[in-house]
Amino acid sequence: MVFGRKAKIPRNKAVKKPAHQRVSGRDWGRFRLGFVGAFFCLVWISLWCRAFYVQIYRGPEFAAKATRQHLAPELVTGRRGSILDRNGQILARSVASKSVFVRPVEMTNVSETARVLASALEMPVSAVRAKIQERRRFTWIARKISDRAAVTIKDAKLPGVYLSTDYSRIYPNRQLAGRLLGFVGMDDQGLEGLELTQDEQLMGQDSKYVVQRDAAGRRLYLNGPERDPSIDGLDVRLTLDAQIQFFAEEALAEAVTSFEASWGGALMVDVETGDILAWAQVPSFNPNVYNRYSPSQWRNRVAADALEMGSTIKPFLIAAALEEGKITPDSLYYCENGRWQLHNVRIKDTHKYEWLPVEKVLRYSSNIGTAKIGLDLGASAYYSYLTRLGFGEKTGLPVRGESLGILRPANRWQEVDLANAAFGQGFSATMLQLAQAYLCLANGGVRKPLRLLADSTEHGPTERIFSEATAKTVLSMMRSVVEDDGTGRAARIPGISVGGKTGTAQKASPQGGYGDKYTGSFVGLIPAESPRYILMVVVDEPEKNHYGSVIAAPAFRQIAMRSMAYMGTLPDTGAGSTFTVAGEPELNERTPGVSEIRRDVSKTALADDSAVPDVRGRSLRWAVEAFARKGIIPIVKGDGLFVKKQSPQPGTPWPREGSQNYILWLSERS
Repeated sequence: MVFGRKAKIPRNKAVKKPAHQRVSGRDWGRFRLGFVGAFFCLVWISLWCRAFYVQIYRGPEFAAKATRQHLAPELVTGRRGSILDRNGQILARSVASKSVFVRPVEMTNVSETARVLASALEMPVSAVRAKIQERRRFTWIARKISDRAAVTIKDAKLPGVYLSTDYSRIYPNRQLAGRLLGFVGMDDQGLEGLELTQDEQLMGQDSKYVVQRDAAGRRLYLNGPERDPSIDGLDVRLTLDAQIQFFAEEALAEAVTSFEASWGGALMVDVETGDILAWAQVPSFNPNVYNRYSPSQWRNRVAADALEMGSTIKPFLIAAALEEGKITPDSLYYCENGRWQLHNVRIKDTHKYEWLPVEKVLRYSSNIGTAKIGLDLGASAYYSYLTRLGFGEKTGLPVRGESLGILRPANRWQEVDLANAAFGQGFSATMLQLAQAYLCLANGGVRKPLRLLADSTEHGPTERIFSEATAKTVLSMMRSVVEDDGTGRAARIPGISVGGKTGTAQKASPQGGYGDKYTGSFVGLIPAESPRYILMVVVDEPEKNHYGSVIAAPAFRQIAMRSMAYMGTLPDTGAGSTFTVAGEPELNERTPGVSEIRRDVSKTALADDSAVPDVRGRSLRWAVEAFARKGIIPIVKGDGLFVKKQSPQPGTPWPREGSQNYILWLSERS
């Protein structure tokens, strides 16, 4: 360091001054901050406006749409009511079944789905695939499938495949009263028979429930009960007795087959109530498989077909003539030795008769004698009685297609028409009309309606047509038809007085006049003097024989005997029976003069209740009662009042329920 001298400063190194910053005219930072703030304010305001628009302004509309998407109404149909017989036995019922449908838009593997469904439903794969490929939201694949198929489809858990509950109509007795019952369609709606006429009562009601579903449309749960029993249809109880119906159909089938007839019908009526206990028709009809029959085979001919009933009309002519005082039971008529020419028409009898009293005119069924009685009575009076008895009008029963019959006004009748109508030709009637007319005679001359619905409170008109004395006189004449040497001897039942009338009517030809076809019939009353039952059998167009006494009377006898044995009213006429009764026999107070005995078997014990009893040589009634104690109604074959053979053999253990048929073969002697 040199003191006293100034320090040198280098010239080439200048001292740098701080540079002044360049100032713009705008502050862009603040602008950007303000822009961002304004943008977010607008977005925030827009969101609030949108929220207000969605939640406040259009909120109810969107809420309704959400409800429709996730809470859908579901229609539930109640079960169809059952049809029962008078004892509560089921004749028709509905059972739950499954139907399968698909939602094609939900499927993931169409080929696999089609294969599984086709295998389970036993359908062609191509048919299932065609249904699946229909681009619909909902497509039925099969309705009312079997339980096995439903389980297979459920276990497969196929996407887009669903099962729904339907109801199938089942007729557990198959063809029993098939045409009368009718049938229902796929949607459980009545199409024929009582299923149609009683559809309003039988049909279940529809009810809507709210069902919550997920986004795919699958049900989550049901708000409320799954099913409300109150929406189910009501049951219909008939006056039919299923067991008597079975007896009638079996005997009728045997008659139709034996004589190679085209059709047969039978009606059984309880006189006291007018209840129809049996309504049988052959050939049979199974409503479970109604689509296997042609529509013409669905026809309920008992109600829909009007036939010329032949000589079964004669009791009404005689009753009318007695009531009008034109004849007495002893009035004599000359029967022209079996041949009579009236104008240009020849009237014939099967036998040559000369003078016959009115009682024998009916007993021997003389057409000539009856025609002369008709001419004495007159067309106007006869027509009046026929119409008052119900001919020419419907009976009012709840059946579809009931015919009016054909009955021309009396002012259009010539003498020949009156003579023909006297013995049941020239006008036609249904079996129902004929049964209703006989019910009047059996009811002491008072007309009363037939009944088919047991719970019906409707009552038709009652009117006295014949006096009680006239009705009793005609019933006595009808007894002689069966019990004496009349045309109905084949209908006799030992121990019971039977009244009846045979009928053989020549059928009209489509070409005009009468052809070579016949209708044979028999109407019987049990017992004769104070009838409790009316039983009518008609066999149409038989080939081997056409007389009602041959083809219809034996069927009547078989039905009557089996029905009375079942009801416990068949007399026990077996003198050698060792059957021990509890208490004194009870006489039938309703049928004076009839040797019917009813025994109380409620406390009667068989020798060995653990094994099949020996009923050989016993009366039919005793045998039926013995089996009935085990809840069994045996099958009866042959004619007669005594058992000659049985199956299973006596002494064998009772077979398990439903594994064995119990058969009794009958004979006339013990």
